[in-house]
Amino acid sequence: MSAKSSGGVSRVLAKLSLSLDNGNYYEAHQMYRTLYYRYSTQKKYDELINLLYDGSNKLLEYDQKPSATDLSILLVDSLDKVENLDKEKWVKNIGGLMRKIGQIVERETLLAKAVKWAALSGSDSLKHQMHQIIASILWDEGNLEQAKHHFILSKDGPEFAKMLIQLSSRGYAKEVDLFIAHAVLQQLCMKDKDTAGQTFETYTKYHPKIAATQPPFTLPLLNFIYFLLKAIETGKLAMFKTLCELYKTSIDRDPAYQKYLEKVGILFFGAPVVRQGPSGGIFGDLINQLFQGLDEGGQEDEENGSDDRLD
Repeated sequence: MSAKSSGGVSRVLAKLSLSLDNGNYYEAHQMYRTLYYRYSTQKKYDELINLLYDGSNKLLEYDQKPSATDLSILLVDSLDKVENLDKEKWVKNIGGLMRKIGQIVERETLLAKAVKWAALSGSDSLKHQMHQIIASILWDEGNLEQAKHHFILSKDGPEFAKMLIQLSSRGYAKEVDLFIAHAVLQQLCMKDKDTAGQTFETYTKYHPKIAATQPPFTLPLLNFIYFLLKAIETGKLAMFKTLCELYKTSIDRDPAYQKYLEKVGILFFGAPVVRQGPSGGIFGDLINQLFQGLDEGGQEDEENGSDDRLD
């Protein structure tokens, strides 16, 4: 950067600091954007992301959440332009900003962009880490339904299970098995049997109405999930079919289970693909849309709630 350019930036930074001190937050926000365009034009991306990160935090100190979110979005958009970026560091930095920003409408765009950036980073672990961070934030905010969506994509089975225990407390006591069965089957449909097993084990161990990790469980559906996870280790289609027949009454409690199990059969047991008939086409499309949404890391608008996290 030339001395002239450097001096210009220094003057803007000095004005910016004065604007913040005087409460001229809109003016300060616009100065940050001016510097954003200047650094971008000069391709000074390392300086740019540090400027935007610092600016977001400073605006948050003055409770200027929409403006801070705007800078955070520009920050995420700039990360791919930095060579030799410490991606793990910046996943945590972005997560910290999202947590401080809190539940405002503008944050939805930031969450979506952060998920997309992590998904395109070329690192599965980075993608899972981003989903885990977002899930944790939403959980702490009491938004358990959206947290559930991100936990499914996070590969953090134990934490997901603890959140499900909290979520199940909102339902009927007789449905505690439905929460974990639904979650495990979704994880299996994403071919994530290891995390599914961790989720099931933690849920059954720590749920106060279950408090067991092995059969016989008092709820038949839990026995089915336990034996299904064991059967997956064998890959034997006959065993899978026998289990589904034996626990048909429990499986029929939720119409979605049959569709999940069809996919589980294909993925883990070599079952033939079931063609959708005319009567099942719409439902099949809904299921396909569900899994497409999970794969893309999209978000659903759900009702917010507020409960304390389990230890």
